[in-house]
Amino acid sequence: MTPWTQDYDPLGSAALSTLVALLPIAVLLGLLATHRVRAQWAALAGLLVALLVAVAAIGMPAALALRAAAYGAAYGLFPIGWILLNVLFLYQLTVDRGLFAVLQGSIAHVTTDRRLQLVLIAFCFGAFFEGAAGFGTPVAVTAALLIGLGFPAIEASVFSLIANTAPVAFGALGTPLIALQGVTGLDLRDLSAMVGHQLPPFSVIIPFWLVLAYAGVKRTVEVWPALLVAGVSFAVPQYLVSVYHGPWLVDVIASLCSMSALAIFLRVWRPSITTEVADRGAIVRAWMPWAILTLVVFAWGTPQVKGWLNALSAPAFPVPGLHEMVMRIAPVVPVPKAEAAVFAFNWLSATGSGIALAALLGGLVMGCGAGTMARTYAMNARRLVPSLMTISAMMAIGFVTRYSGTDTILGLAFAHTGVLYPFFGTLLGWLGVALTGSDTSSNVLFGGLQVVSANQVGVDPVLMAAANSSGGVMGKMIDAQSIVVASAATGAHGEEGTILRRVFWHSVALAALMGLWVLLQSSGALGR
Repeated sequence: MTPWTQDYDPLGSAALSTLVALLPIAVLLGLLATHRVRAQWAALAGLLVALLVAVAAIGMPAALALRAAAYGAAYGLFPIGWILLNVLFLYQLTVDRGLFAVLQGSIAHVTTDRRLQLVLIAFCFGAFFEGAAGFGTPVAVTAALLIGLGFPAIEASVFSLIANTAPVAFGALGTPLIALQGVTGLDLRDLSAMVGHQLPPFSVIIPFWLVLAYAGVKRTVEVWPALLVAGVSFAVPQYLVSVYHGPWLVDVIASLCSMSALAIFLRVWRPSITTEVADRGAIVRAWMPWAILTLVVFAWGTPQVKGWLNALSAPAFPVPGLHEMVMRIAPVVPVPKAEAAVFAFNWLSATGSGIALAALLGGLVMGCGAGTMARTYAMNARRLVPSLMTISAMMAIGFVTRYSGTDTILGLAFAHTGVLYPFFGTLLGWLGVALTGSDTSSNVLFGGLQVVSANQVGVDPVLMAAANSSGGVMGKMIDAQSIVVASAATGAHGEEGTILRRVFWHSVALAALMGLWVLLQSSGALGR
């Protein structure tokens, strides 16, 4: 079978082709925003439109489009759905055993202030899981923790999404930038250093932004010293590690520094807590399942352990009829390149499998029997069926738009902005994450285009490749996958449209600020 070549102007008019390419996104987000259509049906409608655009407007063979949709749906279940299923299993076990209430009290012992609990859990603790695992883990864990601390479901979802921004560019042990290096051929340490010059100011801003969204200006000003400590103690290690070491441990080190600094500062700055809390032994038992989860997930993400587990598990296999059957062409790539479609069913090394092991170990530590854990797992799985359907449909949309070239048509529209390209190129990264749900995927999708466009307009290609990753972090809070994970983790089923409306303008504003920052860097006002 002859490979099919993508067409980036199928209708003979760049404007018209761009408008048609927008249809799947408009349908999906429009239906979610109306609050009248459940997420799984909105996702299926968006998928149908994406398939129609791919086949009828762009000319992609129907068989290829359907295979791309099936590939995306499978990816939605594994590894993403697998992560969500097992994180919520562990959470439910801790709730059933009464240990989550103890954990809640121990956090209150650090601070009873809801604003600072929000920063400690959503920003600091979430960044650790982003650095160790990524792929939806931070939002699922922090949203569940915030629910347990008494935050309403929608608020827990919204604030977990807003907080999960600053660490995303480095992701799970540097994966997004490693992928970016692969598609651009640029030096990994140069890319890491450039992102290290772009993100730290926003790492300082995010704790303030988070509390401002939650409590307003007056109540944010009341806790500004603690917010500054949390932000600066994250931003400084983020800068130092990314510039002088590389992308691998940036988020892990920065999050640990931020958590420690904030906890120590609150001992000095806040008055002694008089709230009665559980004894030390009960607190240790309450935190033990989450400590096990942290250690296992971190170990699972290291190259040595992952490589060993990959060798033991089933190998990756090409998707029949799709692998290398779609050709990407200039200006996205300098020479025509066949798109790979390889499904890695790495069931042992997948992050979700590490979480499953941690949940089983945690269950044993909590004294749960095999029967109890089996019943809890089955109940949890039944409850998540609508969310798993939604995630699969969302990922199917992303894969159809990727393999059909629909998202590249949108990307090329950004590349025609001339001297303002650094601003709009940053927004291209934002769009890529909003579409694919992954900074890694956005870098793979648009990294090459960023380098080509940067060379055309006379901008440093390292700057723009890094901006794709840095701008992408602001799209993480509005991508459909993250919204569904957050709603599932908090039990806010059917509220995806509400969550989207609550976070959308935060995402746009932060992305625009990042674009302006990169534009200043490109002009030489800030330098590297």
